Amino acid sequence: MLEVDGARGSGSGTIVRLAVSLAALLGEPLHLFHIRAKRDKPGLRPQHLRAVQGVAQLVGGRLEGAEVGSEELRFYPSGRITAGEYSFDIGTAGSTTMLAFTLLPVAAFAPGPCTFEIRGGLFQDFAPSAFHMQHVLLPALRRMGLEAELEIVRPGYVPKGGGIIRLSVKPSGDPLSPFLREELHGELRFWGIALSSKLRKRKVSERMAKRCQAVLKRRGIWADFSILHDETAVQPGAALALFAEDADGCVLGADRAGAPGRPAEEIGETVAKMLLEDLDAGGTVDRYLADQLVPFAALAAGESRYRIPFPTDHVETNLWLVRDILGAEARLEGNLLVVRGIGYAP
Repeated sequence: MLEVDGARGSGSGTIVRLAVSLAALLGEPLHLFHIRAKRDKPGLRPQHLRAVQGVAQLVGGRLEGAEVGSEELRFYPSGRITAGEYSFDIGTAGSTTMLAFTLLPVAAFAPGPCTFEIRGGLFQDFAPSAFHMQHVLLPALRRMGLEAELEIVRPGYVPKGGGIIRLSVKPSGDPLSPFLREELHGELRFWGIALSSKLRKRKVSERMAKRCQAVLKRRGIWADFSILHDETAVQPGAALALFAEDADGCVLGADRAGAPGRPAEEIGETVAKMLLEDLDAGGTVDRYLADQLVPFAALAAGESRYRIPFPTDHVETNLWLVRDILGAEARLEGNLLVVRGIGYAP
């Protein structure tokens, strides 16, 4: 049985999600303990529980200790992934993308296409946004041979959630290819998305984009923004995403969600500065993609090499997990992240 201490590394829900995904692929039982022990509210939260249950459903696995607040969990996967259509409701504004990210490595090796409709939050702090998954992570994975698309059906924000995403995955049946990007190529093209729901009169989308453009202009950069006004969300909310794309189509991104008392101008300034920081640090991926790619690189056949802006707890945690669970070779050489994958195939 795989033994994973949830208090190591970041001590976050990332350990729960990634450990369960990798155990499902290996078909090996997993014992997780000290789950989120470093957090103010330790143990499984609703969004972590849904992620664990989602993977268990995908592989016909059995769970022990799967309840909100549990600090210990046992997972017994069947070793068989079932393709098809799935629907999940987190029940809160918990991150739909975090659940999608948990399912994605498993669905990548299903015997056929998988579609996941997930209800919850799409834009919130401390989680990758739906825009980032749609325009940064999934295009990067397509370079590795995984065909996956994300549709935003309805935006969802904190605290009510109510958003819907639809993730479609088409496995190739072959091992993933390594991700190679030691430098960016050619001139960068900057573009972005400014979304607000039920806030048209306050011109929140326009204000976020305008301030973001003003910060970029100081560096001689112009970004084209799509200004989106939504009326379908169950509550008012906003999100801004900015992207930089090189000549080969590699994309880095930064984003931020709106919140009560958070001015649109502050969101625009923060997002611009975040992406510029990652680029100035020499990253060929952004601070989010840096850790998100690690499990896929560890499963790939061959050596992935890419430059991260700076080390983070999430990067270190994911490196530890793929070494410990998969036996992959993974290291940081300065800001160059090198992962020799195991060439996983079902």
